[in-house]
Amino acid sequence: MTHKKGSLKSTIVVSLTNYLDAGAIVAGASGLTLWQNYLGLTGDNLGWLNAISANCFGAALGAIIGGFLADKYGRKTIYTYNMLVYMLGVTVIMFTVNFPMLLLGFLITGISVGVGVPAAWTYISESSEVGNRGRNIGISQFAWGVGPAIILLLGMLLAPDKAGAEAGVLFGWVKKAAILFLSGNASIEAVHVFSSRIIFGTLFIVAFIAWTLQRKLDESKEWEEVQLKQNTEKQPNVFVSFGSLFTNRVNVRTILFLAGIYLTWNLVASVMGFFQQHIFETVGGLSNANSNMLTAVQWLIIVAATYFGFSMLIDKINQRWMYFVATLIGIAAWIVLLFMGMNNATLWTFTILWGIHAGVSVQAFYALWASELFPAKYRAAAQGVMFFIVRSGAAIWGFVFVHIYGTNGEGFFFAAYLMTGLLIVALIVGTIWTPKTRGKTLKQITEERYGNEI
Repeated sequence: MTHKKGSLKSTIVVSLTNYLDAGAIVAGASGLTLWQNYLGLTGDNLGWLNAISANCFGAALGAIIGGFLADKYGRKTIYTYNMLVYMLGVTVIMFTVNFPMLLLGFLITGISVGVGVPAAWTYISESSEVGNRGRNIGISQFAWGVGPAIILLLGMLLAPDKAGAEAGVLFGWVKKAAILFLSGNASIEAVHVFSSRIIFGTLFIVAFIAWTLQRKLDESKEWEEVQLKQNTEKQPNVFVSFGSLFTNRVNVRTILFLAGIYLTWNLVASVMGFFQQHIFETVGGLSNANSNMLTAVQWLIIVAATYFGFSMLIDKINQRWMYFVATLIGIAAWIVLLFMGMNNATLWTFTILWGIHAGVSVQAFYALWASELFPAKYRAAAQGVMFFIVRSGAAIWGFVFVHIYGTNGEGFFFAAYLMTGLLIVALIVGTIWTPKTRGKTLKQITEERYGNEI
């Protein structure tokens, strides 16, 4: 019982990394039009911000670095001190006065997110009991949903006014703070974007709390055992042994499977994570406050679905059918937009369906399976490579999407057809090749898959 409570406590503390991951993505998205108006950003500028952010290549670069370092120096070492990098990134964004500064802040924050995610997911999996591994991964995904829900709620409360729509109830305080720091001669755009600066400030506070708490956790016992074995038997270090990731047939099949579900799904999710409010405002005609409100509702649904759907059930029921139904709901959400158009009813339907799907999402299954299917000695590094592949793909797709979508969303429906097709691929691959890992220890899974090769 003590161990169970301990794993839950450490899971909650480490899951703050997921809060900050999703929070950084949605904080950028919720204020995207505000930064666009303040800095006069072009469509290409928006594409670059998406590409190097926590949503895409910034996280990709950080993941491949952080994964290796987590296997070399320990899970705790990486995700603890990585919080300092995250705080630096959001600080740069908070004080941004031009596009290069904004780009730099997004890049630093994105790299930090990428460094932290593989170490966090690996630590949670390795410190969990057999019957609670899925639950604990689900809790980390729960934090991934709580972050955007809070950020979007703040975005709605702090949102400036727009033609035909009232400002958020707290925008008066934002205006007073902006005038205090910027003087009474500040432009309307400068005052409006101050709400986004405040939102990034809340992420700085959470990152500081995470840094304080995560420093007190113990290192992963499984990682320590692997290090002891390598030192005793003089086995190749992680950088040498990692070469087998691309030569071992089991590893290659695992990479293809995980890429088949997570890359295809993330190309869709990355667009929704960064551009959803922009889409709602340009194609759907919503105000900034209303788009934030609708997306906040969606994230509240995600939070509920993650906890009551994924976390409570994943260790108890057939994972293949659970994956199939959840992914099918996501496809249904896009079909509604494609065949019923953008109006108030369809936007609410999409919000609800996508929220349910994202709560029991492909990412949740990926986080669980990726931490189970690779051996401990390069588990984090393998996830780092996978994260690099996925977020790099999302960065490239972000550029493509911007040009397909157009300045005012004239190409949205064509892009929506493409994204529906990607979800169908994720549905097929994940349903057919669902791994049978439920109820098994990580060591048992490794022995069954690799035998004496590891």
